[in-house]
Amino acid sequence: MNLRSFISAIAIAASVAVFAKSGARAELGRPDLDAIARETTDENSKYYYPRLLKQFNANDTTMTAEEFQYFYYGTFFQEDYDPYREAPNPALLQELQPIYAKSKRTRSERIKMLDYALQVLDDNPVDLRQLTNRIFVYEQNGKLDLARIWQYKLNHLLLVIAASGKGTDPENAFIVVYPQHEYDFLNLSGKTAQSQRFEPPHYDFIAVEKNSKNAQEGYYFDIAEMLRQYFIKHPSELENAKTN
Repeated sequence: MNLRSFISAIAIAASVAVFAKSGARAELGRPDLDAIARETTDENSKYYYPRLLKQFNANDTTMTAEEFQYFYYGTFFQEDYDPYREAPNPALLQELQPIYAKSKRTRSERIKMLDYALQVLDDNPVDLRQLTNRIFVYEQNGKLDLARIWQYKLNHLLLVIAASGKGTDPENAFIVVYPQHEYDFLNLSGKTAQSQRFEPPHYDFIAVEKNSKNAQEGYYFDIAEMLRQYFIKHPSELENAKTN
């Protein structure tokens, strides 16, 4: 199976997990970012971010839906968070581009893909694209138990995003922690993201391909917290934005 077909298969599985589990979505609801900020930075809390990170990195499926929610949105409140951070090792990423484009890859090429995915995930544990690549390599290399474990984690991160809204209008916008997640979430949920436009004061609208299964033109994402955290880290950028 090539990577494109694998992503399509993941999209089918993820769309079932994300859009069919209405009960789980209702249970989670929109994230309470104030509570998440407080709990994930409190070392006495069960939702303390380093504790959740350790759970997430374990090769098991013990995390609850609520723990995934606190973990995902707790990303906002970490000292090293930057929504526009660059991925590590750009030279290796460049080297991997023709490998990603192949329909078939050698075992050594898949290992190189996994090495890079693990580097990125060490820097950014919720990188949806590299989580997908990690699952792909495990599946292709016959490590099916690991593939299932990490598919479980990916599906639950997608479920957390799906529970944050419906995306149908600004009032029901989805919330993500990185701009790239807007595209990745929709693509991994069986949609085909095509373009993006910013809608003041703090929304992105992602247009999607319309087909018989999807009549909606696109989906809204609320980037207010993303922008707030960015300007906290880069106050000079806020001053520039006010003067322009």
